[in-house]
Amino acid sequence: MTDGKPDALSDPIPPQGIDLDRPSVARVYDFYLGGTANWAIDREFGRRVLAEVPMLRDIAVANRLYLNRLVRHLTRLGVRQFLDIGAGVPTAGATHQVAAEIVPDARVVYVDNEPVAVAHAEVLLDEEGSADQHAVIYGDLRNPDELWREALATGILDPDEPVALLLIAVLHVFQPDPATGEDIGAQCVDRYRELLPPGSFLGISHITDDGVPPEMETKLVELKALYDRSSSSNVIWRSRAEISALMGEFELVEPGMVWTPQWHPEETGPTAQQIRFNQPNEAVVWAGLGRKPGR
Repeated sequence: MTDGKPDALSDPIPPQGIDLDRPSVARVYDFYLGGTANWAIDREFGRRVLAEVPMLRDIAVANRLYLNRLVRHLTRLGVRQFLDIGAGVPTAGATHQVAAEIVPDARVVYVDNEPVAVAHAEVLLDEEGSADQHAVIYGDLRNPDELWREALATGILDPDEPVALLLIAVLHVFQPDPATGEDIGAQCVDRYRELLPPGSFLGISHITDDGVPPEMETKLVELKALYDRSSSSNVIWRSRAEISALMGEFELVEPGMVWTPQWHPEETGPTAQQIRFNQPNEAVVWAGLGRKPGR
């Protein structure tokens, strides 16, 4: 037993459809964050990764804190509805929880293609959510039109009002087009931008090997090799220019595209875990928020 949790003997019965033959990106991320929605295969892989890249746990936490700050900032900008795609396992500080700290009427639709993430989101929302404010759907980021229709079908989102689309630490998970094998992530984001109502926002965070400390470049090569060889999905590192291009015609909100610790640090909650890097680029994740013109 390590990390405070016994391995396979005490793991819960997995939800139907879960693949325990390979570690899942979403469940390993939950392990990095100290969650409990992971299995022995995920923890064993996570420990191997941390042995090679010990800072990855801090990087994951810094990304989570960026999500929290992003949601707080968006609510202060007047946003009341969120579409969180690739939300992963909803640990403490999930989107609907953070939004509720500021406004009671925020509405959130979670989307993921990991059965564990969807099942845990359903349990969490049953316990503390509201059927007319929160929902979770099983969906694939690679099918923007279908996913958008399903999100609207929940009745949670008003397509005539601005929506905050959150793509947090999901676009670097490489899931190729089933037909061609190509990376269609950028094309999908283009379509999501088209679907969003005027005045909507797009929040992104994405791992990069562009502008990171030299010692982290080597670690990121090792990290990519580990994920590509062993996990349920490959990964892809985009440059800062490529990540910025995902915003298209959206206007970048200050401070622009920056490292996760640099994005509105004043929005950090008083009880948030403290993560300190010697320099911001050790976080290896670019983050930014864009606004769709027209409202």
